[in-house]
Amino acid sequence: MSFSLPDFRRKWSCRGNMSARAAMVTAALGLTLVLADRAEARNYAAPLDIFGFGTPRPRRSVHSAKIPLPKPRPAEAPKATDEAAPEADGKPSPDKPTKPAEAAPPPEKQLSACRIALTEEIAVAPSIPDIHGPGACGGEDLVRLEAIVLPDRRKVAVKPAAILRCTMASAIADWVRADMVPLAASLGSTITDLDNFDSFECRGRNRIVGAMLSEHGKANALDVRSLKLANGQSIGLTDRALSRDVRERVLHSVCSRFSTVLGPGSDWYHEDHIHLDLTQRRNDYRICQWNVWDPLPQVAPQLPAERPEEAPPREVAATKDGAKDGAKDEADDQESAKPAAPPDKPAAGSGKSKPATKKRR
Repeated sequence: MSFSLPDFRRKWSCRGNMSARAAMVTAALGLTLVLADRAEARNYAAPLDIFGFGTPRPRRSVHSAKIPLPKPRPAEAPKATDEAAPEADGKPSPDKPTKPAEAAPPPEKQLSACRIALTEEIAVAPSIPDIHGPGACGGEDLVRLEAIVLPDRRKVAVKPAAILRCTMASAIADWVRADMVPLAASLGSTITDLDNFDSFECRGRNRIVGAMLSEHGKANALDVRSLKLANGQSIGLTDRALSRDVRERVLHSVCSRFSTVLGPGSDWYHEDHIHLDLTQRRNDYRICQWNVWDPLPQVAPQLPAERPEEAPPREVAATKDGAKDGAKDEADDQESAKPAAPPDKPAAGSGKSKPATKKRR
């Protein structure tokens, strides 16, 4: 059997045309089905479309919600002013210039219990702002103690005014009012001034560089040198000339009120004043180092003693002494004027003469 291309074309020419047409119809129908399926698939997600590459779903139409309108303004209600209307809408008035919003004032600080108790009937101690210095210096609830008011309304001036914590200022006022006023009364006078040697000062202990912060740096200490009385007398707390009994009474009073008391004998930094503070220690431990020294021994005066009243005047005494000296000198002159015996003259009653010898002086 022989096969050739012309024979094939002549034999299968009709069938070839039909098959080509059928293929074109089949392709057109398939394309129509695919487009229809794709349009329908837009409403549904593809089952294997994990990463969302498919066509997104169309959003459903959203029905508009009905918002209730405000009720109409009643007729008896007052009319709003023209100036308030723009502010209500949040728009500034064109005629009135806009002002910057003022900062809200800081909230008022609540007073402490000590500040409430330290009234003007006890002390003149106005409050001052808190101090926050370097190295933890300063403190809160501070006052400037200017004077202490006694029960009889008289004032004891603190010179100079002391910057202290309220608790320390209250303790100083109670000490003066309760203990020092009776002591001054026993001496027959009243207290007028309190000598403040040092109060608040940002420094280390004993003013040593690098030392631990002193209680003075925390406004929790006061150094006192003396208390001045109205009669001119002064109660020097470290004065040896003052009565020992008075100084011991002051010692017992301060050691019972303050947690730290340093005076003579503690160290050489506190030989001329008394240090008082309210340091909080474990188990309420207190320090009281103050030696009440005895008076110094009396030293003999270097000047000569005073001339007694019964002694004669200096001119008369000088004349008598001069006369005595002149008579003595005259007697010496007369004695020296007598002639001396010859050396080789023999003594009376002796027949032999002795050789002259030189007299030693």
